[in-house]
Order: sequence, then structure tokens, then C-alpha cells
Amino acid sequence: MDRRLRTDEFDYVLPEELIAKEPASKREGSRLMVLDRDAGTLVNKNFFNLPSYLKKGDVLVLNDTKVIPARLSGIKTKGGSSKEGEKGARVEALFLRRLTQNTWECLVQPAKRIKKGYEIEFDGLKGRVVEEPDTQRRIIAFEPGADILSHLKSRGQVPLPPYINEKLGKDADKEELARRYQTVYAKAEGASAAPTAGLHFTPELLKELEDKGVKVCYITLHTGAGTFKPVFSEFVDEHTMFSEEYIIPEGTAYEIARVKLAASGVEPGQGSSLRRAESSRVKGGRVVAVGTTVTRTLEDCFLKHGKITEAKGEAGLFIYPPFKFNVVDALITNFHFPRSTLLMMVSAFAGKEFILNAYREAAEKKYRFFSFGDAMFIV
Repeated sequence: MDRRLRTDEFDYVLPEELIAKEPASKREGSRLMVLDRDAGTLVNKNFFNLPSYLKKGDVLVLNDTKVIPARLSGIKTKGGSSKEGEKGARVEALFLRRLTQNTWECLVQPAKRIKKGYEIEFDGLKGRVVEEPDTQRRIIAFEPGADILSHLKSRGQVPLPPYINEKLGKDADKEELARRYQTVYAKAEGASAAPTAGLHFTPELLKELEDKGVKVCYITLHTGAGTFKPVFSEFVDEHTMFSEEYIIPEGTAYEIARVKLAASGVEPGQGSSLRRAESSRVKGGRVVAVGTTVTRTLEDCFLKHGKITEAKGEAGLFIYPPFKFNVVDALITNFHFPRSTLLMMVSAFAGKEFILNAYREAAEKKYRFFSFGDAMFIV
């Protein structure tokens, strides 16, 4: 019988000063730790060195989701008792995803005091809680015809992590921080958190990779609570992920499948789900995922369909050791929170002890951690 993993096995000591509260002066100037799983080695570089580790035929997959100003403050206008707080109480809501034209799934605070049937007004936008999926999330139905996305854009705030918000109260440029908390290729609006591994890329760096023969492709997963929900359970397998919506376009599915078939020595043919390859077989190409959101999307798709295909779905996949990766060959990612599902995923990819040793060395060498921090490339 396999031993159950405890959540505290994914803990580590991180000095407060290593938490990056602002981005590096240049996106590509972040540091890059390169981990070789086969050799068991690591090398310290900079992110602008990444092209030297990628080669012609590799497929680089990025998440083109775009962070929206998803945080709104509101006031409870109906519902509650004196014990729970009368109407007029302040409410904070993080808009996670749209379920229907006028219904959204939200994280609310204080969640214990926001019940089904309660009404909330967000600066003129009126909503009613119609469902309580769990202790943190609420389904809120707004008035028919309400343009919620426009309201968020005009009244909402970009949901920067709390340790970055601390910086906002001091000497930070709020608009600049919000701009840097967006990838340069962000396109599909809907995320309530940035896919942070992609924050290091610049248009010039992407062009350099394409000129080298690296195929750059995109998926969309609207990053939200599923990615950053803390793990409170004693054992890892007791944790449940929130689902997040994703889209894999046909062109991306084709390029990934072409590389995977080529690696197995099989040509795409007329009878397969792929179009016939328009060029010669790619020799030795790898699928390089930029971030845990891309990894979860691709592996979720494979488990559901038995292959990578054009798809639209929801990823509730929780990846932790041991896990067989069917699609992703290499991973670019940031340094993640202790006890987080993200740290568990990279531990499944590279080995728990190898990753924790790398984190210890990163702390010793003063790497910067979390959303605006440095990166690692695991091959």
C-alpha cells in the first residue's frame, strides 16, 4: 500500500525578505534556475538565457488568459441577523468566472456572514446569492441585462496578491504593478490571477525563440481559485481542487500531437485525428509547458480524451506525487508557496526531494519567490 503524503512534507523555510513584492526591473532579467532531472543537477542562470536551453522542434505552450479587475467591494443590502451583521456591512468579492450571462461564481469575505438569499450591491451593480457551493464560494445572480464585465473594468481592482498589496500602500506605482502583473501575450479576458511563469517573457524573447525554430502555441485557462486555493487538510489526498475553464485550440493540439507522435516514431496520417504534417517529422522535439496552468490543462485533456485534441472543458485535476505525465516534457515555473498545490505539482514532475533541495539552494542564493519572483526551468 502506498504511503499517504502529508501536507507538511511540502513545507520549507522562506525568509520574509525573499518574497518579491515588486517585479524585476526587466521581465527577462529575472534569475532562472535550470534543473536537469536525469542528471540531478541544477545551474543558476538568467531568464534571458532560456533560448540556449530550447531547440528547433520544441513546442512552447503558453497560457494567454488575461487578468481582469476582478475584485469589487460591496455592501450587504438585505439578509442577516444582528449576530451575522445587519445590512450595510462591507463585502469583498473576487469574481472567479461567469456561469451564465448574469450569474458569476465568486469568492466572498466574510464568507461566513454571506448566505443564500442575501443581497449585495457593488456600487450600483445589484446581486443576490443563489447558491453556496462551499464555505468560501458563492454563486451570485445579477439583474438581467447587467454588463458585469464592463462594471468590473470600470470599478474593479486587479486582484494582486496580498504581499504585493502591502507595497501599494508605500511607494509603488499601482498602474505599473498592474501592467507587470499581466503577460505580454495576454488576450483572453477572464482570469482573477496571473499565470505567473509567463511574466518573464518579452516580445523580443518570443521572437528569438521562434527564429530558432521553436513553435510557440497558446492555450487558455482562466487562472483563479483552483490554482491558488490553500491546502488545509492533513493529508494531500484529502484536498479538493476548484475547477477552472480551459480551451485548447485546434492548432495547438495539432502541434503538440505532432511532436508526441514524432517522438514515438509515428507519422500523422490521413486516418488519424491530425492533419497530415506539412513539413518533415520533428526530431527530438519536446512539449515545454510555461506554468502549472498549462501543465494541468494538457494533462487533464489527455486523461479525458486519451490524446491531446482541440478541447473546451474544466480542469479540476490535482497533480501530486506520484503522477504519470503523458504530455509535458519540460516545465517553466516560478517558486511557489509552501504546502501549495503548485509546489506539489512540480514535486510530482521533478521529484519531491530534488525540488525541496532546489528551493533550499534558491533561498541560500537569495532567489526571489512567488508571483513577481524568479523562475526555474525543469528538463
